[in-house]
Amino acid sequence: MKQKVTMMMLAVWCNMAAQAQETLMVYPQAEWSKAAAILMHTPGQELFNGVIHPKAGLFEDYFNVDKAAEEHRGYISMLEKNGIRVHTVVGILQVVGIDSLRTLASKVLTYDITEIPDESAETTEEYRQDVLAKMSRGDLIRCILLQPTVKLWKTDNNTGYEATYLQNPLMNLYFTRDQSITTPRGHVICNMNSSQRSPETDIIALCYSHLGLNPILRIEGDGRLEGGDYIPAGNISLIGCGMRTNDEGIRQMMEADAFGHDTVVVVRDHKLWQMQMHLDTHFNIIDHDLCTMVRSRLEAQPGQPEYNTCDIWARKPGTQQYTLWKQDQPFVEYIRSRGFQIIPIDYADEMHYANNFLTIAPRHIMAVGGQSQELQQRFADAGVTVEWIPLESLIEGYGAAHCMTQVLQREAYTSTATGVNAVRLATSVPNKSYCLDGIPTTSNYRGISIENGKKVVKKEK
Repeated sequence: MKQKVTMMMLAVWCNMAAQAQETLMVYPQAEWSKAAAILMHTPGQELFNGVIHPKAGLFEDYFNVDKAAEEHRGYISMLEKNGIRVHTVVGILQVVGIDSLRTLASKVLTYDITEIPDESAETTEEYRQDVLAKMSRGDLIRCILLQPTVKLWKTDNNTGYEATYLQNPLMNLYFTRDQSITTPRGHVICNMNSSQRSPETDIIALCYSHLGLNPILRIEGDGRLEGGDYIPAGNISLIGCGMRTNDEGIRQMMEADAFGHDTVVVVRDHKLWQMQMHLDTHFNIIDHDLCTMVRSRLEAQPGQPEYNTCDIWARKPGTQQYTLWKQDQPFVEYIRSRGFQIIPIDYADEMHYANNFLTIAPRHIMAVGGQSQELQQRFADAGVTVEWIPLESLIEGYGAAHCMTQVLQREAYTSTATGVNAVRLATSVPNKSYCLDGIPTTSNYRGISIENGKKVVKKEK
């Protein structure tokens, strides 16, 4: 009887493993594949400083902080109803190792003693470390998000000190698209164009470490890279180069073999306009044969700043070094040559962030509500399912549905009847093992896993 039960259990395990293999969730290979896991950050107190002077906060206009948080929670709820697991930054910080949290807080809590020439820097540092050691988890998180500076003066009464309190809060952290990119090979920590956003990358790196998704590269030095410029497209990578991402950042990516595709298309932006700061603000992908583009870019002529060109870098399969294959190609022509139908986004809809949608499955997108009837009809005619999200407050920060999400996992990309080439699974997830939930496993994992496309049952020793 015991043997029969064991065989029955093994049969169930094998069936589950086979199903997992059919719908294996891996690092995103194509923007249109079904999304499985996303990293987001619901804005909180750190957002307030940004809205009281929007331009200094890199925002478009003032918006209500509480309403923005409510909209964000509503967006998460809509994603979860589609079966997508949403990890939140604060949710991770609430459970990550306390020593890691304290180390991160120590980087940003500053005691300024420049007005006290005779103050001992060593004594001040000991006091600061003592305070950090006593901080609760919640206060450590507040410290990380608000980045406070305590400017000290000596007094002759009370405790002997007075202070003014400054903050450099991470008000843009809710745009979790930008601090990293997720390629078929894994996660890359970016180097932000704006210095006030640079501390965000350490937080995202800690989140990845906690999830067991250790980044494969960190952009350094003069390199600049932001996630809104990266779009995986099946067997090619699209990367914008303009306001926020530069050639040095892209060079570091290619040199480290971090793209994971044999073809890298560098889309050059010549307009350098804040409203179109990233590639995903004027171009986006819905399916293997369907995309959007704002009309000003779609109809631009050579010589106009809106005219996008692209450089195509390629390498032979199985090799690492890329070679510049074609340069200064018309981007619109290139996209059409790959079989994409382009849905135009008119100016009024563009200004309402219509192009900054998130594709969660083939021809299924999450987009900012309130767009024109004309655009709604274009989507309907193309067979696109659109879930309209109320984001009227959050979009005042110069971003929308796509900017607020970092997709960690999507369904494994496969070829289609249209002739789009498949990315081999072994190439996409080299030496990786995944549990049935699609999360990478460690050497200590016991249970059913998928390794290089095959089911493996690891038992307790």
